Amino acid sequence: MTPVPLAPKPLAAKPLGWLGIVRLGLVQTALGAIVVLTTSTLNRVMVVEFALPAMLPGALVAIHYAVQVLRPRWGYGSDTGGRVTPWIVGGMATLALSGAAAAGGTALLDTSVVLGVAVAALAFIGIGIGVGAAGTSLLVLLAKRVDPDRRAAAATIVWVMMILGFIVTAASAGHLLDPFSPARLVTVATSVSAIAFVVSLVAVWGVERGIRPAAAAPHAHGGAGERKVPFREALAQVWAEPEARRFAVFVLISMLAYSAQDLILEPFAGTVFGYTPGESTKLSSVQHAGVLIGMVTVGIAGTGRFGRALASMRGWCIGGCIASAVALASLALGAFVGPSWPLRACVFMLGVTNGAYAVAAIGSMMGLASNGRENREGVRMGLWGAAQAISFGVGGFLGTLASDVARAVLGTPITAYATVFALEAGLFLVSAVLAARVHPGRIREDTVEITQGDDLYAPAEAGR
Repeated sequence: MTPVPLAPKPLAAKPLGWLGIVRLGLVQTALGAIVVLTTSTLNRVMVVEFALPAMLPGALVAIHYAVQVLRPRWGYGSDTGGRVTPWIVGGMATLALSGAAAAGGTALLDTSVVLGVAVAALAFIGIGIGVGAAGTSLLVLLAKRVDPDRRAAAATIVWVMMILGFIVTAASAGHLLDPFSPARLVTVATSVSAIAFVVSLVAVWGVERGIRPAAAAPHAHGGAGERKVPFREALAQVWAEPEARRFAVFVLISMLAYSAQDLILEPFAGTVFGYTPGESTKLSSVQHAGVLIGMVTVGIAGTGRFGRALASMRGWCIGGCIASAVALASLALGAFVGPSWPLRACVFMLGVTNGAYAVAAIGSMMGLASNGRENREGVRMGLWGAAQAISFGVGGFLGTLASDVARAVLGTPITAYATVFALEAGLFLVSAVLAARVHPGRIREDTVEITQGDDLYAPAEAGR
């Protein structure tokens, strides 16, 4: 058995400082700026201005989530090329062009519904590709370049900056869209997309300069006789890693619980507590404020020596899931108590606990991405991103479906909403158990041996 000499390792990259993390966070700001227009503004225009069924924008958004199941393939592409920034730039270019095209398709609905729907559908496929390629690659770059002690803070920074992109774009675009016309819609969306692309290009410019990429990774082994691993094999190898597989299941279940309450919280407040549309909208803002506080809390508490003394990201994941389950249980109980129940406080608590869980989950992704075989960070991150996209794609629909089914079976909206919130709480408790089973320390670097005359890949995987 002849050992094969290892290929030279890539030049080590200096960990990103706080300014570098904020720079990369601008990519998330740009991504959020385009996405908020396509999933919110275009939704409203289709339903209100053009009087089309709400099912149409719902189906288009579902398309953009469905396409993101291909995230592992895009992650594999960044692994293969050795550099991540081209995938971020390419993804943002695709997203920017598709965002402008989606606005164009929406404008066409005013004159030709068939043509408008066709253009919008193709555009939303492009949006899904752009979000998946850029978002996955950005997290891979952060996982590779951020010091472990700063990952919680980095996750907080990039996600808060994405929310900032939502807020700034919604406010400025809302101002520029009045008085509304289809041509004005296309102009505003195109301008936002162009600015977002330029911002993201500046954000990643030079980040990987001077770093020698791993040549044509991933491979079955290093050296002159290296064999490039096809995507299917690379994905199977990552799925065979127990911790990567367990974490994928954790993301799928927990994000399902996280997203399932989005579309039923405001109807719940109106039906059970008698909130007006304005009051329920304010309630949603209370939740979002709580999310930001939860994110910032974990970002600060999980950073540096303070973070190590308090708990690991795994501990924050478990705690965030349990606390979210408690918050959802309080909403279920409040359904039976009625208007005297402190609904705003419960919704604020739900926001805080969801924000804490979300940052801990993203921080855990960044920490786990480099555990296992080398040059598989993109495939791992893509696998977890695909699980998240599936959960978000079906979560809102299942939440509303469960509410309707429960109301039909149980007869009263109070019991129906309480049942759905209780089920979501149960999913978060299951997620806490799944998070507890993920042990990054059990993952060791694989060893590879090649038998003379054969191309036999023989990994020694820990934890099988």
